[in-house]
Amino acid sequence: MELLPEGCIANAISFTTPRDACRLSSVSTIFKSAAESDAVWESFLPPDYSTLLSSSSSSSSLRSSSKKELYFSLCHNPILIDEGKKLRCHRAAAPNGS
Repeated sequence: MELLPEGCIANAISFTTPRDACRLSSVSTIFKSAAESDAVWESFLPPDYSTLLSSSSSSSSLRSSSKKELYFSLCHNPILIDEGKKLRCHRAAAPNGS
């Protein structure tokens, strides 16, 4: 697996779950780097997260240096958006539905 490019590994990890991404980061240094990439963690955020953040009054407090940090910030501190709905970053299943 170490022969695969990091981007390829990151792409595969993005089809898993946040829990799996965290677990896979302990496999090797290349898996750690891939699993912590913004490409992986952006796939766990809602597709319109940037629009939702910009319409939130607390968006300035959610400025993160990485998508992983943003994901966990939103999980631990959901924000109120239009009409009092909450933005939650929880995924019960992998993107492919499994």
